[in-house]
Amino acid sequence: MQRIEHEPRPDWREQCERIGFLFHTIDGEVYWDESACYRFDMSQIERLEAVVESLHAMCIDTVEHVIRHRRYADLHIPPQAVPLIERSWREREPSLYGRFDLSWDGVGEPRLLEYNADTPTALYEASVVQWEWLRACRPGHDQFNSLHEKLVARWQALAAAWPSRKLHLACMPSVEDEGTLAYLAETALQAGLETYLFGMEDIGWNGRRFLDLHDRPVERLFKLYPWEWIFEDPFAAYLGKSNSRFIEPAWKMILSNKGVLAILWERFPGHPNLLPCFFDNRFGTAPHVIKPMLSREGANIAIVTPDGVLATGGAYTGPKIYQDYAPLPVFGPSHTVIGAWVVGDEAAGMGIREDHGPITRDTSRFMPHYIDLGDGHA
Repeated sequence: MQRIEHEPRPDWREQCERIGFLFHTIDGEVYWDESACYRFDMSQIERLEAVVESLHAMCIDTVEHVIRHRRYADLHIPPQAVPLIERSWREREPSLYGRFDLSWDGVGEPRLLEYNADTPTALYEASVVQWEWLRACRPGHDQFNSLHEKLVARWQALAAAWPSRKLHLACMPSVEDEGTLAYLAETALQAGLETYLFGMEDIGWNGRRFLDLHDRPVERLFKLYPWEWIFEDPFAAYLGKSNSRFIEPAWKMILSNKGVLAILWERFPGHPNLLPCFFDNRFGTAPHVIKPMLSREGANIAIVTPDGVLATGGAYTGPKIYQDYAPLPVFGPSHTVIGAWVVGDEAAGMGIREDHGPITRDTSRFMPHYIDLGDGHA
């Protein structure tokens, strides 16, 4: 794993916009950054694939454990959510995708920082945008990136069990979320589904079922909207009465809760890809990280070291977990995190984020990567 300086394409903004990537710049700051890229060899990619699928299997096993032993209170899951979680697990409602955030410098073992299991973004740039960059800037090399093909295949597999091929997709107004949703709708279209995009705020209820703005029944809904927010909304009262099914399913509430990191460590103590993590502070003054069980995009994180506390702001409060500190590797001027994707049960690719600080935020830069095939050309 090596960071390599790279001359950006002179028309990189136009090339991004040509393929519909409109949030390449956020608040005037570059988000898609091709001034450098990361080089991997095939053995490193094979290691990542194996780790991702192992972590995924442990997570699925842990969902079963939480439900069997009814450990919802440990995760502060509201009681009204439990029947839906248990129904979704009992009926084996399927998952589409997720993203593991890992600390790894290409040597030793990748360590799991957290699992974005319910509403992961940075998908389109990981799937399409960096693939287009590879074709233009590193032709002849490869990339850890089968996201598009596996998303299409996953939609096909899911739809094979559905009574109809209709799929609704919804999010809240946001350039990034709407871009992600549009891309997922495109993969579903390529899988042969009929797709309808609308806003979460536009979901209606007629006393028997959820409807979209055109009074079409919402049979299957992909929601780029966290489950914990749904249970704060008025229509949560109708979830148990509805025949609608959701992607991601309600059992993902267990995995999208950072408290699951403490349960994973409890169940797999000493696992080389996990970090010690607890519901209470067992680190004392030793370096550790404090995270809200429910938070996103690096908000309300505190890194505690003997030198002091580095904390980010945000609106997330509530119960916290305490995790061993695994500093992100530093390449050149930046701290680097790997976002490794799983689609269904299979590893499917990665995206790399950089930040000048040790906490990855929503504005942290996205950097492309490639696999060196050993032909002598970097």
